[in-house]
Amino acid sequence: MANAFRLLQAPPAAPGSDPPRPARRLHTDPDTVGEDLLKLVLTLVELLRQLIERQALRRVDAGDLTDEQEEELGATLLALHERMTELCAEHGYTLEDLNLDLGPLGPLLPP
Repeated sequence: MANAFRLLQAPPAAPGSDPPRPARRLHTDPDTVGEDLLKLVLTLVELLRQLIERQALRRVDAGDLTDEQEEELGATLLALHERMTELCAEHGYTLEDLNLDLGPLGPLLPP
């Protein structure tokens, strides 16, 4: 399991380019690997939930859905959001805790 989180070395920089910045290291603790994995899974589910929500809003704005479909979709998205909040609370997280810092790319999840 110790090799599961080993990072590969980046190839050498091209001549004349800026010197590479130190890579962020992935620090894991064998005692918390289960919680770390849970947090990663919750983060991915939250990312997918937000993407689905945005796509649903686009469909609503485009008029692709009937009123009944809009109501059903809204209720489903609300229930999913509430369940995500519950799952986070059960494990001591908030939805804001799930956001990953992607370095120069910024945060994974929008505010």
